[in-house]
Amino acid sequence: MITLATQRHRKPMTHLIERLPPVRGEYRADAPVAQLTWFRVGGPAEVLFRPADEADLLDFLAGLPGDVPVTVLGVGSNTLIRDGGVAGVVIRLGKGFADARVDGDRVIAGAGALDVTVAATAQRAGLTGLEFLSGIPGTIGGALRMNAGAYGSEIGDVLVSARAVDPLGHARTLAAGEMALGYRHCGVPEDWIFTSAVLRARPGDPATIAQAMADIRDAREETQPRRVRTGGSTFANPEGRKAWQLIDAAGCRGLRIGGAQVSEKHCNFLLNTGDATAADIEALGEEVRRRVLASSGIELRWEIRRVGVAGAAHGGAS
Repeated sequence: MITLATQRHRKPMTHLIERLPPVRGEYRADAPVAQLTWFRVGGPAEVLFRPADEADLLDFLAGLPGDVPVTVLGVGSNTLIRDGGVAGVVIRLGKGFADARVDGDRVIAGAGALDVTVAATAQRAGLTGLEFLSGIPGTIGGALRMNAGAYGSEIGDVLVSARAVDPLGHARTLAAGEMALGYRHCGVPEDWIFTSAVLRARPGDPATIAQAMADIRDAREETQPRRVRTGGSTFANPEGRKAWQLIDAAGCRGLRIGGAQVSEKHCNFLLNTGDATAADIEALGEEVRRRVLASSGIELRWEIRRVGVAGAAHGGAS
């Protein structure tokens, strides 16, 4: 199905859709995507594409003109869409990629499956080792892309293999050892799109597993901001250090720019207090990086993905 969103203050985008290959999924022009992210900020996607399944995605990529940029958006938990929007095609993997099922002592999960859903699937089957996924606010595809982790484990520890699609529309199966996984790093080319993963688990007691997941949930409730507009951990931990401690020591707890604020509860989280722009949030993050570098000599690395065309922040830090 092809639909055209109401287009205001922009040139009609029908020319780009007319250049795109036929699909079984959905195209939408000038599509608002801010509400697809946890920060709830940012401009529209030139075209939003929701593929029906992997075969539909393969056909799309095989027929895509080479000059059209592609951006993949998961559940939007660690993504900042800039205020000028995103040129080209934004791909959102939906129901056709959200399945999670058990095969022996392994869990096979689509890239669009929520991490917490995968953890719950393993728990119900009496499989342990994936409880940490319940503490990661994202999808399996995003976890693969950044080798996400929490509570002492990361996706690379349990990954058997992943399936991905290259820019020419060829499906590839990659063993974990081929992916050059490191701390918050994946060596698979950025323009490859993950579609599924096989994760290793082991037999365990469902009640014990459920309790471990409850403990993780309680720890998150106690230490992290909840039910607010945030993007999760903003910066990766430098080797041997905690990013939040460096940020706190630099005097950044509660720091604000426009409608963006460093969380008082956990200062490695940036918040949209209600009227922040993407530029406010990004400027605040850069100010935090500047202050941490000045106070400690350590340069923090963004963990949140920032995509699209930048705008201007509302004001200075306060």
